[in-house]
Amino acid sequence: MNGWILAATLTLAAGLGAALWGVATGPLRRRVVAQNLATAVACPGLLLLAQGYDRPSYVDLALVLALLGPVGTLVFARLLAGELAEDPPQAQGATWAAAGLGAVVVLALCAVTGPGRAMVKLLVTGALLIGGNLVASRALSGATAGTRRG
Repeated sequence: MNGWILAATLTLAAGLGAALWGVATGPLRRRVVAQNLATAVACPGLLLLAQGYDRPSYVDLALVLALLGPVGTLVFARLLAGELAEDPPQAQGATWAAAGLGAVVVLALCAVTGPGRAMVKLLVTGALLIGGNLVASRALSGATAGTRRG
C-alpha cells in the first residue's frame, strides 16, 4: 500500500461514512446535503486511487461523477423545493470543506502528473467538482431564483 492508496482509503472512509450517516438519519435537509457530500468526497477518492493504482480510467470515472453528481443534487433540490423551503439546509461548512478537499487533491495530483493532457483532465475534473458542489449547495439552500414553490 502506498501513500496515495492510504490517502484514498482515509478520504473515502471518513467522507462516505459521514455521508452514509447523514443519509440514514435525520431530517430531509440533512439527507440531501449528505447526498451532495457523497459525490464531493467520492470524486477525490477516485482521483487518489487512480494515482495509487496507476489506472487512468479511474480519472475518467471521477470526471463523469463530478459532472453527474451535482446534477442529481439539483434534481433533488427541484423535486423537493417545497419541503426544503420550509426547513432549508445549512451546509456552508461542509460545502467549503468538500471544495477544499477537492482542490487540495487536484493540485497535489497536478504537481505529480506534470504538464500534459492528464493534467488538463485533472483540472477539468477539479473545476467541475468544485463548481458543481458550490452550485448544488447554493440550490439546496434556496438561494437560486426559479425554484418551484408549493
